[in-house]
Amino acid sequence: MAGHSQFKNIMHRKGRQDAMRSKLFSKLAREITVSAKMGLPDPNMNARLRAAILAARAENMPKDNIERAIKKASGADGENYDEIRYEGYGPGGVAVIVEALTDNRNRTASEVRSFFTKSGGNLAETGAVSFMFDRVGVIEFAAGKADADAMMEAAIEAGADDVSSSEDGHEVVCAAENLAEVQRALEAKFGEPKKAALVWRPQNTIAVDDETGEKLLRLVENLEDNDDVQNVTANFELSEALLAKLNAD
Repeated sequence: MAGHSQFKNIMHRKGRQDAMRSKLFSKLAREITVSAKMGLPDPNMNARLRAAILAARAENMPKDNIERAIKKASGADGENYDEIRYEGYGPGGVAVIVEALTDNRNRTASEVRSFFTKSGGNLAETGAVSFMFDRVGVIEFAAGKADADAMMEAAIEAGADDVSSSEDGHEVVCAAENLAEVQRALEAKFGEPKKAALVWRPQNTIAVDDETGEKLLRLVENLEDNDDVQNVTANFELSEALLAKLNAD
């Protein structure tokens, strides 16, 4: 499992997202507004908006907040956000992709560059590291929605490329361009998924020592704490010893 996924699970178990709920809701609302503005305000006709709403529901964002974010897209005085992808190298030469929605490119670029520099890494040109990742669609279902065989059979029939099932749930992976089609087919059989989104998936991961791992975790945490940053993906893998230490804290 990629280091960033491990990190996400650790921080979630510690309840960090509860402490950051207001900031998290703000980011989710921003993605909903941008998605609604880029297409139709109907989630059934706008795959990106549907994914944004699913993400908001997964974090227990109130229905009123979701509807307000959608309506904001049609307002003449609504903020305009630019989608920007930053790429760089963190400690240990680890590749990092940062996705942001910002109303001030200069501010966001400066802050992201500062985080990389302080961590001992450096911001690079767009395209510098993204070739090490695949852009794929990911659809997640709760474990109780189906057994592993049923999910695998349905996913392959729907056009998916891979399925991973565990006690935590099912993760279906498909080509980015097939996400909406695969999602619709699986929803017809299993109901609404927990998540459906386009993600960057590292082709290979780099095992890092514990000191480097802790520096990388701080970099990811600092980036995710920034108001403009929506997603951070990296291709590192933490040691079992560091994972045990983090889980014990």
